[in-house]
Amino acid sequence: MRQYYPVIDAHHHFWTFDPLRDAWITEDMQILRADYLPVQLEAVYSKKGISGSVLVQTNASESENLVLLEQAEQYPFIRGVVGWIDLKSAQFQKKLEAYQQYPLMKGFRHLLQGEEQRDMMLNPEFRQGIGLLNQYGYSFDLLILPDQLGYAEQLVAAFPEQRFVIDHMAKPYIKQGVIAEWKQAIKKFAPYKQVYCKISGLVNEADWEYWEHEDFRPYIDVVVEAFGTKRIMFGSDWPVCLLAATYDQVKDITDDYFYSFTTTEQADFFGNNAKAFYQLV
Repeated sequence: MRQYYPVIDAHHHFWTFDPLRDAWITEDMQILRADYLPVQLEAVYSKKGISGSVLVQTNASESENLVLLEQAEQYPFIRGVVGWIDLKSAQFQKKLEAYQQYPLMKGFRHLLQGEEQRDMMLNPEFRQGIGLLNQYGYSFDLLILPDQLGYAEQLVAAFPEQRFVIDHMAKPYIKQGVIAEWKQAIKKFAPYKQVYCKISGLVNEADWEYWEHEDFRPYIDVVVEAFGTKRIMFGSDWPVCLLAATYDQVKDITDDYFYSFTTTEQADFFGNNAKAFYQLV
């Protein structure tokens, strides 16, 4: 698909691999047990014509935030950072004030998908933290699984002014071909205009060896129907996507799906929506 518009990759990561810290990278993910740094992705972007990106945290650590912000300062293609912060901290507001000195910090996320208490996002302390984000201009990425979509809907309903984005379409069960319950839950976000969705991470939820483009179409259909073309954005989930696909293959999935859309709709999905949501410059 020929591109007549700037492309923003709204979701990727960097890390210097540490087997203790990065315990989520299990033995069946050997390709991820390596360092993935800006210079590597810069080469990919140059080849694919990607003009900018949003760098997203992987560890529940504010020390990682500083590393990501430093990388963003060094590499102009990184247009924004989504970091981690303890929303339940007694010092939360002071921390938000401190991050105001970093204009490339655009938002935060919490690894909700891994919480033993599945509705932890509804705890009063967590909700209190969410209630302060918009005051400081920060968005919030919802990293959740399908069983948490109902709790997420309750959360976003309580904060109509807060910008939220659902990462990876809440990771539907593509490999198993299960769609009905996830579809019903996703469609409930349609009225919440402050909520966006990233069409990203799809290959990781499919059969890593034998996926095909058509495996993803029914799931993307649901998201496009629910969110429209103004509240969805492209994300590669590099380097995690390498478990199942190259960067080119990931981009090809969305290129193929959106081929018949108007140029304006393509420009929104591949760049404009990410710019608007994350307030990129």
